[in-house]
Amino acid sequence: MSEEIDTVLDAVGPRLRALRRQRGSTLAGVSAETGISESTLSRLESGLRRPNLELLLPLSRAYDVPLDDLVGAPRTGDPRVHLHPVHRYGMTFVPLTRRPGGVHAYKMLIPAGEPAEPAPQTHSGHEWLYVLNGTLRLVVGDRDLVLPPGEAAEFDTTAPHWLGSADGRAVELLILFGLQGERVHVRPRENDQP
Repeated sequence: MSEEIDTVLDAVGPRLRALRRQRGSTLAGVSAETGISESTLSRLESGLRRPNLELLLPLSRAYDVPLDDLVGAPRTGDPRVHLHPVHRYGMTFVPLTRRPGGVHAYKMLIPAGEPAEPAPQTHSGHEWLYVLNGTLRLVVGDRDLVLPPGEAAEFDTTAPHWLGSADGRAVELLILFGLQGERVHVRPRENDQP
């Protein structure tokens, strides 16, 4: 049993580092938000300090993930998926993947309202999106595109980009995002072709 606990605790540091990097946060920023010193955070991430509830609870709140996800606790009996929407920039993001690092999937909801004036942003990563409902206005660099349901796009997020409703109605999208610029490949494998 002790070996199993050690294995679980050893995996916490890499999860914490991946969550912090995924959010583009610094140790100083997380320290300011949680009250945990930068050196303690660094030692937690590198595995030089064992995690405890006193440290994990504020980190769970700061990263907006269940404590079970931080420690990699196995799911118990309940097969339901409990999604925790995140509200940012006037939009709702519903995380569909639960693991730190790698490509992440989101359902994004842009509410109905007056079409907004584009305010392009940049960040590291690569994004693939698919319009489920509504009409999306996508600005990437100097391209201004309108995507109806069923259309997809992919782009490097270091290019200035903005997403919004093209007509003031609500828009639903699926988004795959990779922080390190992982590209999504949606081509059939050779042996899958008819």
